[in-house]
Order: sequence, then C-alpha cells, then structure tokens
Amino acid sequence: MNILDPHGPIAAANKTILIDSVAIMLAIVVPTIVAIFAFAYYFRASNTRAFHLPNFAHSGRLELVVWSIPTLTIILLGGVAWIGSHELDPRVPVAGTGSPVRIQVVSLDWKWLFIYPDQRVATVNALTVPVGAPLQFDLTSASVLNVFFIPQLGSMIYTMNGMVTRLNLRADQEGSLQGLSAHFSGAGFPEMMFDVHVISPLDFPKWVEATAKSDNVLNADSYKQLSQQSIETGRPTYRLDDPTLFNDIVTLRIPPGPGPQLTDNLAKKGGALNVR
Repeated sequence: MNILDPHGPIAAANKTILIDSVAIMLAIVVPTIVAIFAFAYYFRASNTRAFHLPNFAHSGRLELVVWSIPTLTIILLGGVAWIGSHELDPRVPVAGTGSPVRIQVVSLDWKWLFIYPDQRVATVNALTVPVGAPLQFDLTSASVLNVFFIPQLGSMIYTMNGMVTRLNLRADQEGSLQGLSAHFSGAGFPEMMFDVHVISPLDFPKWVEATAKSDNVLNADSYKQLSQQSIETGRPTYRLDDPTLFNDIVTLRIPPGPGPQLTDNLAKKGGALNVR
C-alpha cells in the first residue's frame, strides 16, 4: 500500500501534491533549523565578537522577514492544495480505454461489498477490475460512516449511510493491490481490508463468467444476513439476483446494519457508545 508507488493517474497526481507540499514546507523548516544552530553557535558565551543590544525593542525590517516568509509559504502551500483538490474532483470522469466499469460499493461491519450491476455479480472483500478502463464507483455505507481507500490508485472518500458518494479511478498496471478502511468503525476495523486484482481487459469477461456461476445468490434476504456484524476471512462471490439492491440499500428500504450498540453497563452510566 505504498502511496509513493502509484498505479494510476489519480494516485500519481496525489503523489505529486504530497511531494510538492513537503518540499514547500521544507523550504522554511530547513533554513529555520539551520538558523537556530547558527545563532546558538555565534552567540555562545565564549564568542567575544558576538554583539549585544540591551536596548533593542523593534525592527520593521526584521518583522517583515519574520512574517512575510511564513505568509508566502502558506499562500503557496494553500494554492497547491486548492488547485490540486479541484483538479482531482472525485466526481470528474477519468479517461481510459474500453467501456467504463460501474461498481457499487457498500461498507459493512466489518467488510466491503462490491456490486457489479451491469455484469450481475458481486464480491466481498475482493475487487476485480480491467486495466486501463475507467472505474466509476458509487459508494454508500450500510452502517456507520467509513472511508474507502486504495492507496496505489488514490483519492480516499467517505461512505455514508443513506447517501451516495462518487469516485472515478483508473488502474494502469496489472497486478494485485490492497485496499482498506481509513476510518475507525469498531472492533473489526483492523480486519476491514480488501484485495484489488487488476487484470487484462480480455480476462475480465472470463472472470465475470466464472463469478456468475457462483452458488451464492445476492438478494435482499442474503444481504440482510451479510450485513450483520462479522469479520469475513474468505472472499465469497455472488450472482446478483436483484440489480436494484444498491438503490434499496441507499434509500433505506433495506434497514441499515446494527452499528454502534449501547452496552448495559455503559447505558446506566450515561449512555456512552460502544461498538460491539
């Protein structure tokens, strides 16, 4: 999950912003550290050439230097962040080769559900995409707020119950990547990881065909069982029986997962929340 090893254009742009921001900050941090040691050395007690100004109170030139350099640094750093964040708007489509792949993402306690509505298949904790194709994600949460993040593809984004966020990505290299939850969501949070398999465009239809033969069927009933709090150690696949399932989840026609629960002891002490 090395963010400095991007596998797509969004991650590469994120890397550039990160490096530029660090370089701008170092431009003031490094000279300041050097100046601290230089002043401490020059004005040491044993240096007879060091001058002493007991009546010094104010210097306009010194104030100009002290305030102008940090101000310019903040303006430059803010400009880089402002321009970069708007250029990387997650809703803006990303160009690619071949047809776009639509993927509906649901963050559960504590696993990820990926629905491919056009291919009529679904997977848990495993995301398979063709290299070079535009990836169009619609994301929601079936429980508490969460954050979807594939470091080597870029742009983490929130998933929220009853809402849809959109993210556009592209993977430029075949291989296996790692995705994760970037927001604490309870006891199973550390295990809320998922695999990302980037395969060739020719192998993607074969994967869809093989997945569509799964014995598991995803519908409202099987989803309700899947949405219960648990840690999924496997990578189950499903045939999508109901293509409107994601819409039912977002509009809360299917009730959300249990989420945080009040324990008896904590409830008596004032109602503190504890995620089981």
